[in-house]
Amino acid sequence: MGGILALAAQVEHWFGPMVEEPGFQKAVRAHLRAGTALIADGGAAADAPRGALLFDASPPTYHVDWLVVSEEARGRGVGRALLEDAYARFVRAPGTVEVVTFGADHPGAVASNARVFYERLGFTPAELTTPGPEGGSRQIYRRPVSPTPGVR
Repeated sequence: MGGILALAAQVEHWFGPMVEEPGFQKAVRAHLRAGTALIADGGAAADAPRGALLFDASPPTYHVDWLVVSEEARGRGVGRALLEDAYARFVRAPGTVEVVTFGADHPGAVASNARVFYERLGFTPAELTTPGPEGGSRQIYRRPVSPTPGVR
């Protein structure tokens, strides 16, 4: 829990308060209990994990509830590895994986590279959705899960 909250502290300026937010802490605990919280370990020398993913594994529409990579590990494949692990563990075709990320006009969209990240992984932009708690725009991204063997 502490490692996930340390990661959350790194991105509160984009997402709004999380570390002290009881609802966020409750969601993290629920994912930990359900086994749908994936952690990219930082190794023995690291103070915090390199990344974390909270995943809603309810077919046929799966949801990336929260994905964060530490500032030091961004651009090194950690986010991709977390998503690939989630796909291998939880996703069965046919279906769709959805994630809510920054709208195109949100400052975090460029600074975090989140939209580019998801597009490189085969997600496509869909409809706008409810703004984040900090007031920034949000957009849903979707990726279909193919029933073709060997294709996700």
